[in-house]
Amino acid sequence: MKYFSILILSFLLFGCTDSKVNEADLEYLNGYWEIEKVEFPSGDIKEYKANTMVDFIHLENKKGMRKKVQPRLDGTYIVSEDEEAFEIIKNQEQFSFYYKSNFSERQEQLKTVDSLSFVIQNEDGILYYYTRFQPISIQL
Repeated sequence: MKYFSILILSFLLFGCTDSKVNEADLEYLNGYWEIEKVEFPSGDIKEYKANTMVDFIHLENKKGMRKKVQPRLDGTYIVSEDEEAFEIIKNQEQFSFYYKSNFSERQEQLKTVDSLSFVIQNEDGILYYYTRFQPISIQL
């Protein structure tokens, strides 16, 4: 019974932690992403059924940029002029986006990432869930 209790305790301590992001997985961040939902520290969730804007992320050697784009029905994008530069830094086995401009400085912790989704958490504890954007192309 003692060994069973130790086994259960070990599972609870190590099995229920946030999944770790591997450095090799950072390449998945490249591409077009749409926000799926936002989860607030209170537990409230805001879901996004349709998005008129998506995020384009380009990352190379842990330095990157993030830009808002608007998909069009012909498969092209209208690109905004605004662009956020960032750097990904590893702190204590976790990766974070660091944004710094003349006007502000902020960070977001990368909680999970794979080829189809990623989750980030901002400094206020708000979780943002993104899914890979799948363009719709209609031939006119």
